[in-house]
This record gives sequence, C-alpha cells and structure tokens, in this order.
Amino acid sequence: MPETRPTPIATALVLLLAACAERAPSTHRTSKPIAVALGGAEFATVHVAATPRPYVFPLRAPDGTPLTRAFPMEEVPGESGDHPHHQSLWFAHGDVDGFDFWHGSDRAERQELDGEAQHGIEDGVHVVRAAYRWLVDEGTVVATESREWRFGEEDGARYVDFRTTLSPSTAPLVFGDTKEGTFALRIHPALRVEGEHATGTLTNSEGVSGRGAWGRRARWIHDVGSIDGQTYGVALLDHPSNPRHPTWWHARTYGLLAANPFGRGAFEGEGSGELVVPVGETLRLRYRVLLHAEGWDSDRVEQAWRRWAEQG
Repeated sequence: MPETRPTPIATALVLLLAACAERAPSTHRTSKPIAVALGGAEFATVHVAATPRPYVFPLRAPDGTPLTRAFPMEEVPGESGDHPHHQSLWFAHGDVDGFDFWHGSDRAERQELDGEAQHGIEDGVHVVRAAYRWLVDEGTVVATESREWRFGEEDGARYVDFRTTLSPSTAPLVFGDTKEGTFALRIHPALRVEGEHATGTLTNSEGVSGRGAWGRRARWIHDVGSIDGQTYGVALLDHPSNPRHPTWWHARTYGLLAANPFGRGAFEGEGSGELVVPVGETLRLRYRVLLHAEGWDSDRVEQAWRRWAEQG
C-alpha cells in the first residue's frame, strides 16, 4: 500500500491544537493558602480564606527578599507590633454601610470566602480568583465581591494586579468618607521613611515626598530603600478607570501605603468622598503593585504606570 502522508492543512491543524494545549490554563480549586512562584522562584502566598479577611503574605522581590512586614503573621525580632490589622497586602475599608471592615469591631465585620478559590497559569501569569461575602453579626450580607489577583513579571520587576467588583446586597452600598482604607500595603521595616532601621524615601507621581504625600492625590506612590545593603522598592499604581482617579493616598512614613478613593473629607478637610453604589450596579477597582530591585526612579515608575494604564 502507498505511504499515507498528512496534508499541509492537517499538519498545521495538529500543530495549532498542540500549541493551544500548551497555553490552555490548568485551573485548580481550593480554600487553602495558594503559593505563587515565577520561574520556579517563590513570589507570594494568597491566604484566600483567612479571617477576618484575605491577604497576601509574603511578597518577595525578584531575588526572593521579602518586601512586606512579617507581623502579625509572623514575629520577627526587632519588628514593630503596631497596627495588627495591617496584614502585608490587603483590601478593606473603615466605613462600609457604617461598618468598620478596616479595624473590625464587635459587629464581627469579615470578608468570607464563598465556595473555593480558583487558580492557575494563564499566558504565563499566575491568576487567583475568588468570591467573597462581606458579613456582619451572625451573617448579614452587606456586599458580595468578585476578586482577582494576577502575579507576573515585566521590565525586570514583579507585579501584582488586583481587580475587584463589589455589588450591594439588598440595599445601596455606601462607602463612607474616612482615611481608614482601602487597597493597602505594609512595607518591610527597613523601607520605612521613619523609625528604627528606616532607610526609605517616599515619593508620589506629583513629586511630593515624605510626610507631605499623606492625603495627597497622585497616580502612584513609590517607596525605595535598602535591606541588608541592597536596594529595593515598591510602588502602588492607581488605574485611570477607577472612580476619583487620581486617588488620595493614606501613606504613612512608618510603613503604610494605601490607595483610598473615598477619603476626600478626611484628607482635605472639606467636601465628601462618600460613594453610593445603588442596588443592581457595581463598583470596580483596579490597582497594581510593583516590586523591584535597584535601578528604579520616578521616571521609570511613571513609564511603568503609563504602559499599564494603556492596557485598558
């Protein structure tokens, strides 16, 4: 019998299917902490079911150095024990329908995982998705949330992209005007501007630095310092699609960096930043965290912000 050879079209189809299989995301479900690695190196762990809210800890620079404070998840000699609600990287607000999801209170405010989180690799990016119910008391639902973290590398830095969609329950969802919020990072003690072992400098996109950056509006905020003699930095970026962009920053020289689009009155002393989400509508927010080693200045952070903002 004559030898049968595949046609060029059949060969192309086989190659296409193989390529698609290699790129197809492999999705896993879990309620346990999700460890994220890039190129075989540890990057972050997402504590998807932590109470009273999920958080990401640790967060590591490209060489593996942790860039956030360990407390209260771990106790490290010499680290401060202030603000135990500052859990590495987290999302919360101090006035949601009058409830304090930032500090917590006797109303038992919490963000509870709804079902299991999904995670997997999509086009080289580690993606974690989860749904949450914002609860008080014995289970009253204030809001529901769809949340996504994306962990990747770009231009020699690691990044975390955070997206959230919040929906009211049975009544309008009200984000009150308070400085206590909202998308927040507690940096490594050595990167602080003030305090024991502090080496950091803090600058925003408008060129305002140090304590002056608190309560100011800016596209991004950037902290850079040294840990064990090596230079590292973190930047938080506000997306132009967010309400009230450029956002206000609850940025403290003791080590807190937080984007807060609801604190106009608290920061400026006039007006109101209250935001109401009617039933049937949603609030969407997007932020990026950059973690880098040496070689990053304000111009480079601005370029990174522009590339990200243009992605849509």
